[in-house]
Amino acid sequence: MATRVKEKTAARRENADRRPRAIARHQRISSRKVRIVIDLLRGKNVYDALAILKTVPKAACPIVEKLIRSAMANAENNLGMDPKSLYIAEIYANQGPTMKRYRIVSRSMVHAYLHRTSHITVILDEAK
Repeated sequence: MATRVKEKTAARRENADRRPRAIARHQRISSRKVRIVIDLLRGKNVYDALAILKTVPKAACPIVEKLIRSAMANAENNLGMDPKSLYIAEIYANQGPTMKRYRIVSRSMVHAYLHRTSHITVILDEAK
């Protein structure tokens, strides 16, 4: 049986990261394409980042915009932070599971098509 369960739980809660965050998992876009967009946003104010996303013509922009808005709502509703003082502390896109599909081509051969997915994470913080 586990010992010191309550002490371990209390220590884990004390050391938990209290910054607001939002995670989008299994998004049907390659993480390479998402990284092009999120590299523009790292370290920016959230409203500046949303303005940048409106002007960049990439397929990942609506997904990242929705994720930033979700993190802002988490900060305001769950932690009582002011959305005007938030900036993007961390943002990253990891590779998710790859769906493998096959299509018959000429001479009855089969080609594989890889539908890549990504997990995108946004962590905000208050500017001092």
